[in-house]
Amino acid sequence: MADVFKGLNLLETLKESVENNKLSDVKDAVEDLLISRINVAVVGDRVEKKATLMNSLRGLGPDDEGAAPFPTTADPDEVAGYPNPKHPDFRLWDLPPVSNTSPFEAEGYINKFKFLRYNVVFMTFTQVIHPNCVEVFLEALSLQREAVYFVLLASQTDTEKSLEEKRRASLDVLKSQGVKIPKVYLVRPSTLEKLDFPDLLGDVSKDLPEIRAHALLLALPALTTTLVTQKKEAFKALIWAAASLSGGMSAIPVPLVASMVDSSVAVRILTKAQLSLCLDDESVQRLARQRGIEPSRLKDLRTCVMSVEVTKGEVKKRLAAAEKDLATVSSKLLQMAMPRHARSASRSFAAMLQALNTAVDEMAADAERIVAAALEERK
Repeated sequence: MADVFKGLNLLETLKESVENNKLSDVKDAVEDLLISRINVAVVGDRVEKKATLMNSLRGLGPDDEGAAPFPTTADPDEVAGYPNPKHPDFRLWDLPPVSNTSPFEAEGYINKFKFLRYNVVFMTFTQVIHPNCVEVFLEALSLQREAVYFVLLASQTDTEKSLEEKRRASLDVLKSQGVKIPKVYLVRPSTLEKLDFPDLLGDVSKDLPEIRAHALLLALPALTTTLVTQKKEAFKALIWAAASLSGGMSAIPVPLVASMVDSSVAVRILTKAQLSLCLDDESVQRLARQRGIEPSRLKDLRTCVMSVEVTKGEVKKRLAAAEKDLATVSSKLLQMAMPRHARSASRSFAAMLQALNTAVDEMAADAERIVAAALEERK
C-alpha cells in the first residue's frame, strides 16, 4: 500500500482514492499511519556518540529505561534492536561497523546483516568516511535502496572548523569513488535540533514512500516547533482519511463502511497524537529531566484536556458537539451539495473532521509551548 503513495501528496492521493470508491486503500492507509511500521538501521563503530544518537531518536537519555547502553552489550557481529517505548512498531537497529579490511565485498556485508530490510540506514562515523562504507552505499543504490545517508557524529569538543574539515575530507572520499551527488550530514547526537539533522530528516522524507515518511515523522520525538507543525499536518491527513471512512463519502453505498471508524478509532488517533507530540506525563517528565527543568513548569503548559489524557468520554463529547454545530448552517449546505442518500454520511464526515482537527490543533499548540520552553532553557 505504501508504495502507491511514493512521491505523491498523501492527502490528495487519499481524496482520489475516495472519489474512485477505493475505500479499502484509504482504510489501509489509516492503519499504516496508526501502526507506524518503520525500521531504521544505524551503522558504525559502537562508540558513545552512536548510542546517544539512537537514544535521542527515541527521546531517551542514557539512564532511561530501554536506552541503548554504552558500552554495548551486543557481540561484535550481532545486530541489536531497540524498540521505541511509545511507538513499538518503530524500531532502531544497531548494525556492526563496516570492516576496514581489504579486499572487501560490500555485497557480503549487505547480505550478512540483511541491509535491505531497513527503511532507512544512517552510516555513522566520527572522523572521515572509510572507502568500504562508500562501497556499501553504492551497492545499496544499485539494489534500488535510496534512503542511505552518511552521518558525521559531532562530539562536544568538535569546533565548527574541525567539523567542516572532516566533512570536506569525507566528501573528497565520496567523489573519488564515483558518488554523483555526495552528501555528508553533521549531527550532534545529544541535540538533534542543531546542525544538519533537520535537513537530513527533510531528505529522508523525500526519499521514502510517503506513508513511511509520515510513520517516521510521527514516531520521532517533538524536537522543534517546526517538527510539531509537521506532525500536526500529518495527523490532519490521517483524520481526513478516518473521517472519510466514517462518513462513507462514496456515491455508491458500501455496507458497514460508516461503522468502520467510530469513536474508538478517534480515540486511537488522538492517543497517538498525544504520544507523538510527547504530551503524556512520562514524556514531559523525561524532557524536563533532560533539560533540568521542574516538570510541573512544563506540565502546566498543557491547556487541552486531551494533552493530559485522551478518554473515550471526552472524544464522544467533542464528536457530539461537532454534530450539533453542523445541524444548522452546515446541514443546509450539505442538502444542496450532496445526493440524498449521502447527506447523513457527509454530516458524519464533517463532524469527525471538525472535532478531531480542533483537538489536534489544541494539542499541537500545547506541544509548541513545551518545546519552545525546553529549547529556551537549553540556550
